[in-house]
Amino acid sequence: MDVEAFVSVHQPQWDRLAYLTRRQRRLTGAEAEELVTLYQRVGTHLAALRAAGADPVSIGRLSGLIADARGAVTGAQAPVWRDISKYFLVSFPAALYASRRWWVTIGLLFYLVVAWSAWRIIVHPEVVDSIGTPAQIQQLVDHDFEAYYSENPAQDFALRVWINNATLSAAALALGILLIPSVFILWDNALNLGVSAGLMISNDKGGLFFSLITPHGLLELTSVFVASAAGLRLGWAWIAPGPRTRMQALAQTGRATVGMAIGLAAVLLLTGVIEAFVTPFLPGPVRIAIGILAELAFITYVWTLGRRAYRSGEYGDIDEADREATAPVSA
Repeated sequence: MDVEAFVSVHQPQWDRLAYLTRRQRRLTGAEAEELVTLYQRVGTHLAALRAAGADPVSIGRLSGLIADARGAVTGAQAPVWRDISKYFLVSFPAALYASRRWWVTIGLLFYLVVAWSAWRIIVHPEVVDSIGTPAQIQQLVDHDFEAYYSENPAQDFALRVWINNATLSAAALALGILLIPSVFILWDNALNLGVSAGLMISNDKGGLFFSLITPHGLLELTSVFVASAAGLRLGWAWIAPGPRTRMQALAQTGRATVGMAIGLAAVLLLTGVIEAFVTPFLPGPVRIAIGILAELAFITYVWTLGRRAYRSGEYGDIDEADREATAPVSA
């Protein structure tokens, strides 16, 4: 075997293996698979060089590369905290950014339905008769709506709110593949929120309504929009897979969808804490400010960490069409 020719032919593969080994913490799914493939292939190259009696320097250099690559492929398990931090600093925000067009659009449509439902109550008082008796309506606006936030111990209320919201988001996420059920969940919740807003505003309790809803509601509803968007994207991937097969589209979108569940549960836990420990105890302006700041923090999180991870390719389960649509334009 001509050793020099062999080295010349395979040197690009060795260089590529060295590059992937150095980037082992930031590889996409495809690059990780390429790393494993090259590790196995270069192992056979090393065996061939040894059999051909290549010089010790070349064999030693390639042996070192194989050892480094083996550490990247089968090395020690990374600490759990590192996996957690990578999830919340890379994977989760990138998934949020990847689906931003979906959940922002869903949010805008949701609030339009809320506004229409509230307007219908305010402008057409006769509609209220179909909701409840005058005594029931008065009980709601004078007592029940506000008492809901303080009638139970804060820790119990926070847990119940978290479970309820997580269940709602999980249902929207899981049923999204069927499209219609997820849309119905959003429609029903938008109508109910609009009815509550309309009843409170028409009874001169609009300020109280917004001071109770805003602290937790902005971020909580955004989480529901994200869950719905993830589910609907899964359903749409089956209907319109693009250049991929339907199974490829479902697999790729499904990995991103399932991966968002943990992050959404954490966000909803935060909204439950705000609803239980902030809303009942702090003055209206303070709790409204906290709700707005929480929502702005979430948006900043998505558009900074998520955008950076999305465009850098550190997050592997992103539709290529989405990536190309937001890729920087080169000169």
